[in-house]
Amino acid sequence: MTFEAAIAYTETLRVRKDLEASQLKSEVEALVKTSNGARGFFVSFLTGTWELADNPSPAIIQALQAEPNAIAELLVKNLAMSTAMALTHQRNGKTEEAHDSELVAKRTAMLIKKVDLPEVRTISAQMLNSAISNKGEYADFFQKWGYDLEQKQAIANVLSYSNC
Repeated sequence: MTFEAAIAYTETLRVRKDLEASQLKSEVEALVKTSNGARGFFVSFLTGTWELADNPSPAIIQALQAEPNAIAELLVKNLAMSTAMALTHQRNGKTEEAHDSELVAKRTAMLIKKVDLPEVRTISAQMLNSAISNKGEYADFFQKWGYDLEQKQAIANVLSYSNC
């Protein structure tokens, strides 16, 4: 499945009212098994208008927990990137976009707490170390995206306070 197809498929799941919890779990679990599927799911889930994004059901949490290697890094990167983008939008006076990025960060932090995976905690600790030291596992990630000191501090803060 392509990234774009995963986004579209997640959107179809969002509007379906006929899904039982076990079916939703199976559908989400199948989606997040692949890199494109997981990325597409999170793009749609975290940015969309799905009420489950603000209060994920046990079926969604269980589906994500079933694929820790596929979702752990994506969750931590989503938290970091949305935190940095919120700051960028604030600097540029883009209030609505800043709010949207803050909402994604909030939803992601909540998912991180609810899935409660050791893989997420490990990656979070590595990213926190890189944000502070400019070295380590995620130093290239910060350099690739050009995050400045204030953005890295905001990311370090959210990683520290999100109990990742």
